Amino acid sequence: MQAYRFALDLTPTQQRAVLAHAGAARVAHNWALARVKAVMDQRAAERTYGITDVELTPAAGWSLPALRKAWNAAKADVAPWWTECSKEAFNTGLDALARALKNWSDSRTGKRVGRRVGFPRFKSRRRSTPSVRFTTGAIRVEPDRKHVVLPRLGRLKLHESARKLARRLEAGTARIVSATVRRDGGRWFVAFCVDVDRRERAPAQPQATVGVDVGVINLAVLSTGELVPNPRHLDGAARRMRRLARRASRRVGPDRRTGQRPSKRWERARAQLGRAHARVAHLRRDGLHKLTTRLAREYATIVVEDLNVAGMLRNRRLARRIADAGFAELRRQLAYKTGWSGGRLVVADRWYPSSKTCSGCGAVKTKLTLSERTYICTVCGLTLDRDVNAARNLAALAAEVNTAGSGPVAGRGADRKTRRGGPVAVKRQPGIASASKTGTVPPQGGTSNHMLTKAS
Repeated sequence: MQAYRFALDLTPTQQRAVLAHAGAARVAHNWALARVKAVMDQRAAERTYGITDVELTPAAGWSLPALRKAWNAAKADVAPWWTECSKEAFNTGLDALARALKNWSDSRTGKRVGRRVGFPRFKSRRRSTPSVRFTTGAIRVEPDRKHVVLPRLGRLKLHESARKLARRLEAGTARIVSATVRRDGGRWFVAFCVDVDRRERAPAQPQATVGVDVGVINLAVLSTGELVPNPRHLDGAARRMRRLARRASRRVGPDRRTGQRPSKRWERARAQLGRAHARVAHLRRDGLHKLTTRLAREYATIVVEDLNVAGMLRNRRLARRIADAGFAELRRQLAYKTGWSGGRLVVADRWYPSSKTCSGCGAVKTKLTLSERTYICTVCGLTLDRDVNAARNLAALAAEVNTAGSGPVAGRGADRKTRRGGPVAVKRQPGIASASKTGTVPPQGGTSNHMLTKAS
């Protein structure tokens, strides 16, 4: 499955039509959520009265078929105008609610890992992002490759050519599964979810391995010695964004406590600020795509770290720089692009001391402060940039993974934090080869202080 995303140039009439479909999705979502919540509250109240489970009000099903059946029975009363919009619009809102309720239920019962998911909330007409998804009907790219056709919306003009998608469709190697129209940063986009018949490919260097150490000074440092500078798009746009934010703050905005409606000048100022934020996000995404595509096509094996980004963001001095770099997005793109290019992605364990380990002799330092930008080994005397040293250790870690690849690898016995103590180096045990050959260190190995050290 692959997504193709294109910007749209809509006329005012087409924008109103798309907004109507997005509003229909929001209405269906809010109606179904209110129905489910009312039944749950009623059952909870009845339990406080001592009513047995058998005598409780029947539970309302929240699967997509159940929600769709309930909506079809009540849509004539809830939305008398339902014939003006495609059925896919209502299905969009019901499907989003069904997924949200399932995630909430799985999170409560322990079936879903990660952070706890809250109960779904009602969607606001002003604060929610307009979006509608089409899965059936006429969905195609026009022969001129500058227009697309969607159900009930008709022929929409693209801002750019869709030749890459059109070539696959004409060759029969792709099939459109769905199309989603969404407003992002003041512009409308259409994203096609495509089932692609992808041919097998091989990287340019089938035997090459590269370690990638990410940071905020340099976005990525490769084990080959290449430094990829961090563009810091947010810092470049910060001055203009501050000016736009001050302009919006001086105008009359909404106030939910008093019911005050925002002024037109405030809405224009907020739209300008939103476009500025969207431009930063687009620049960041473009840079990450170019970097990850180049790495995936060039190297057969790429080794990255399983960074605790959520924990790193708690550092108030580095949180903005870390968020601007996009560590998680870089790893996510590498995960699927290596599969497309015939390579593999190796993820080092979170406690693997890549920055503290000497890439020459394998000695591990107990402590390495963030201010130490040059790694100096007290055992073999190696002097090297700390990020290049970490990248070389990551590249050496690939030897411990079999050809098929696997999940996070606890390299060199790194399964816990480094023991507290002085800044001493742990010598390699006799008879153990160098790190670049076997990647083995004594059991004292530990973490690389991901909360602070790896942020650089």
